[in-house]
Amino acid sequence: MKVVVDAMGGDYAPREIIKGAVQANKEYGINLILVGDEEQVRRELESCGAGAVKNIEIVHAEQQVEMDDSPTQILRSKRNSSIHTGLRLVKQGDGSAFFSAGNTGAVMACAKMILKTLPGIDRPAIAAVMPTVKGATVMCDVGANVDCRIENYVQFAIMASAYSSIVMNKEIPTVGLMSVGEEDVKGNDITKNVFKFLFELGKSGVINFHGNVEGKDVFRGTSDVIVVDGFSGNVALKVSESAGWYVSQMLKEEIRSSFLAKVGALFMIPALKRIKKRADHSEYGGAPLLGVNGVCIIGHGSANQTAVKYSIKMAHDLAENRLNDLIEEKITEYVKVLKVDKEDSFWNNIVEKFKKKTI
Repeated sequence: MKVVVDAMGGDYAPREIIKGAVQANKEYGINLILVGDEEQVRRELESCGAGAVKNIEIVHAEQQVEMDDSPTQILRSKRNSSIHTGLRLVKQGDGSAFFSAGNTGAVMACAKMILKTLPGIDRPAIAAVMPTVKGATVMCDVGANVDCRIENYVQFAIMASAYSSIVMNKEIPTVGLMSVGEEDVKGNDITKNVFKFLFELGKSGVINFHGNVEGKDVFRGTSDVIVVDGFSGNVALKVSESAGWYVSQMLKEEIRSSFLAKVGALFMIPALKRIKKRADHSEYGGAPLLGVNGVCIIGHGSANQTAVKYSIKMAHDLAENRLNDLIEEKITEYVKVLKVDKEDSFWNNIVEKFKKKTI
């Protein structure tokens, strides 16, 4: 099993990407294929002392995707980029998973075009692991789909539930729907209708739906999975990241404000380090693009070598645990519950049948 790594993607590529890849190889024994400008990749490998490692391959890609390139432009004119080339290797079966910290829009567009979507999945979605007081929760979608239909929310719930069962080792993860109140009558028209769909899905046993959750519940860990549209999910994710930065800045300012505060901080150092580790997004690796026919992990553009290492491990583990097979099983189970013929374009049928039943 090999993980394909976009060596040229990210703000600090290729250096940080290759450092993280080498760490993943040394610590976890993961076989890798590094895709990018061969000369640069070899130079960085040698600077890491890994120039002659046998289970790290290099595949040359002559084009590089910039962070400000549009997905359409990349699809048309950069077919020899490290993103394109890496995803083709997964499609061909040369690699089991793909990781990139590059242009998110480009990775999503190329993955959907090259890998295609899983049967029954209309739109892929990005899932992010959020730290909570109880451990972690999975939020899906956090940016792939700004405008969502009812069936998209249903797909997000199924895919994120399958993902959560692997990364959080929970056999039956709880699923909540992000809204402006816990009651089923709260929210806009689409969230109120989605609630009814997910409620019926929960009664069927396909997922463990327990109702609405609010923004205040995210870090309380009241739900293992939070289903949300990509617009609201991305806002929540970015606000969470900035809130963490703000709290750390306040702590630093207060500690520096007096001699007693500095002395007290010395005794707090072990606890502060543990808090930092729990809240550090790099500890959770990248975010999977759920719903494409292959494991695809998208890293933060500012990913450092630690984040890259954990992202590669995540890609390897999800491929090894057959995430997509689990999602397909859940979709099939859902279809059986609704008695929808697989030959039909069944998401439209699902929506119509659920509307008659629940709305």
